Amino acid sequence: MATSEEKTELVETLKGPRYYRIMLWGYGGEAAYMPLNKAQYEFWNSHNQEHGDGDLVTYMTCAEDEDIDFENLKEVPAEAHFMLDEDGDGRPWYEHHEELEHQNGVDYNNARLTIEEVEDDEYNSTVKNTIVDGIDLSEYVNKLDEANNYELELTEMGVSDYEEWDAEYICQFYSAEKGTFFEGVIETVGGFDPKKLKIYTLEYANGDDTVSNIEYDGVDIDNSGGDTNGKGYSAHVWENK
Repeated sequence: MATSEEKTELVETLKGPRYYRIMLWGYGGEAAYMPLNKAQYEFWNSHNQEHGDGDLVTYMTCAEDEDIDFENLKEVPAEAHFMLDEDGDGRPWYEHHEELEHQNGVDYNNARLTIEEVEDDEYNSTVKNTIVDGIDLSEYVNKLDEANNYELELTEMGVSDYEEWDAEYICQFYSAEKGTFFEGVIETVGGFDPKKLKIYTLEYANGDDTVSNIEYDGVDIDNSGGDTNGKGYSAHVWENK
């Protein structure tokens, strides 16, 4: 004889497919990492130490312009240029010609999770019920782990390729952002099962654990894109020892 739980599951199955919108929002950003030679590093490191990173940010956001208006610099010395490609053309920071790695997403430790049951899989589908209402992501995972005797594998935290970089000197440009970084809809038979949700992250050179993708029941959820607002730029250089 079927148990009450099995009967409930059968009823849910007969109702047909159900749809759930998964959203991650909070703080994160986009970063680009690029190699420097010794002369480039020494110039920008010294300039940053004396004046801050304002001029470096200006250089990296305006490299395509013919004239750049710096605050503490008349012009960039020829030996300090690193945003020019082999044809001498300035490249945008987010499409650098020698980019080592690109980082984009919400920071795992600064993310909040919202899960809503919606009418269908269309964009902006009507919300029927809120399952998770803006809970801190790490707190949500920790509580679920604790409730299941830490037998679940709800996260997989990897490391990007930065440990394999052979560049002696590195520059990082970072665009800090706030808003929704992930939004995807899943289709299920029966209700949403939180134990089937899995979060993947990558640790980047700046130490951030950035959410790279999300799975439900072993299937990758397509990210339809988010809506974020820029909170500011920063640029850093360091010796890659």
